[in-house]
Amino acid sequence: MHEDSLIFSIFLIFTGAALFASIALYARQSLLVAYILLGGIAGPWGLKLVTEAAVIQQIGHIGIIFLLFLLGLNLHPWQLVRMLREAVVVTAVSSLAFAVIGALVGWIFGFNLFESLIIGAAMMFSSTIIGLKLLPTTALHHRHVGQVMISILLLQDIIAIAILLLLEGVSQAGMEWQQLGKLAVAVPSLVLVSFLFERYVLVRLMRRFDTIQEYIFLTSIGWCLGMAQLAVLLGLSYEIGAFIAGVSLATNPIARFIAESFKPLRDFFLIMFFFSLGASFDLPMLPDVIIPGVILAALLLVSKPVFFSRLLGRSGETRSLSNEVGVRLGQTSEFSLMIAVLALNAGAIGLQASYLIQTTTLITFIVSAYLIMLRYPTPIAVNDRLRKD
Repeated sequence: MHEDSLIFSIFLIFTGAALFASIALYARQSLLVAYILLGGIAGPWGLKLVTEAAVIQQIGHIGIIFLLFLLGLNLHPWQLVRMLREAVVVTAVSSLAFAVIGALVGWIFGFNLFESLIIGAAMMFSSTIIGLKLLPTTALHHRHVGQVMISILLLQDIIAIAILLLLEGVSQAGMEWQQLGKLAVAVPSLVLVSFLFERYVLVRLMRRFDTIQEYIFLTSIGWCLGMAQLAVLLGLSYEIGAFIAGVSLATNPIARFIAESFKPLRDFFLIMFFFSLGASFDLPMLPDVIIPGVILAALLLVSKPVFFSRLLGRSGETRSLSNEVGVRLGQTSEFSLMIAVLALNAGAIGLQASYLIQTTTLITFIVSAYLIMLRYPTPIAVNDRLRKD
């Protein structure tokens, strides 16, 4: 992509997003839906005004990294450890249930056994970006909701990374099982490096120059992206590295200032990410997968809130909190899109199976975001009573 076309694409994304957001707010719809629809209309399968959605998606992915960093800033490390321990059973049981639902639907609609298993695997996860983007962080109640959600989502991330490693092994004509063993070493190593560096280097630098806000902001970006890159080098994801970077700073009094400074930057990149989701979808494939996609999406939109609510209730959470977390996690994940693309590139599934996963994911994104905005507080609610940042 040439520089001029990139500048034009950014101009188109944000000018179009402003227009579509205005229409969405008048129609009392989710802003996230507006960004996805804009991508579909302006992208390679629509008016072809933006021809390289993959580049926009890579840039927009920075928004997810910043989102996880901000969430980490609001979670005390010991609270996180306790919540992760409580979330193991909930994550394991729910993931298995959703995998069975996805695999059965794939099998019923004529996909072979391996394709059905991949479809099922892609359905196990909930979206970090939908669930947490729409979560207020200032209200005390929603801080606990966030702790529960991030615990489940982090465990799901580890499962997703294991699946992605297996698919990469298939694409290389030989599974490197030792890569899976590295996960057990990589996570504690990253945590140790993060907390040691934060305690003996980062905090001292910030205290020394805490009156220079530009320096604090710049150092925070470097810390977030540096840890994200280190996580990838260790075989993990950018998101896990950014989240650990945020948690390591959570006990520092300066964390609140950093969190407020990052929010506009996060939103800038997230708009690009949602635009890229719509732009990257192959519209001509839609008639081939729309029926199984709608059925699978409907099953997940109904079953995910129920399963999460019941499992969290049995683990000791209140009924209202369990119901709310269930609805907020009632969609599939951006990891589902990654699995669909990587499995297709590896030859593990066909084109139709890949687009079934993508169609289901986009439908659940749109419907789930709308349901959350109607029922619960979000930072982008059109109802003044429900709008909380």
